[in-house]
Amino acid sequence: MPTKEIARLKQQMEKTVEHLKGEYLGIRTGRAHPALVEEIKVDYYGTQTPVKQMGNVTVPDPRQLLITPWDKTALKAIEKGILASSLGVTPVVDGEAVRLTLPELNRQRRIELTKLVRKYGEDAKVALRNLRRDGVETMKRMEKESLISEDDLRRYQKEIQDLTDEFSKKVDAAQGMKEKEILED
Repeated sequence: MPTKEIARLKQQMEKTVEHLKGEYLGIRTGRAHPALVEEIKVDYYGTQTPVKQMGNVTVPDPRQLLITPWDKTALKAIEKGILASSLGVTPVVDGEAVRLTLPELNRQRRIELTKLVRKYGEDAKVALRNLRRDGVETMKRMEKESLISEDDLRRYQKEIQDLTDEFSKKVDAAQGMKEKEILED
């Protein structure tokens, strides 16, 4: 039973790190990436719809995104959605698609983005610590109910701490890579 609990804990920690990586994909680095716009919600016939469900998002060159909607009547809605988003880019509609040209990031913006990256990293670490606490509490409860021995409790606590340390290192690595990506010119 405790091994199932630890396996569940590991799975939740993996999800936490994957979620963080997904958050990092949405942070603009000066290079175009479809994830920058895929989750932007657009008012499409009265329904908030993500851009990725409305058409293809391609990267014709390193500083451009091209959104080609399946329904050409959605062009204006996509344009409005992008203007309303926090992306900070003015879309150009060319009749068939919406083109976004990403400007160079200035030094000030790069510093703001690294602060955001650090905040996301810290949030992920807090989530990992909360998972650790929940796992340790579960093990203590099992020991109190005489399902595991005191020695087992210590062993499982160490195993949970080792898992937490391992995933914290993964968070640090992802954070470091994203910061480097943002700061390089």
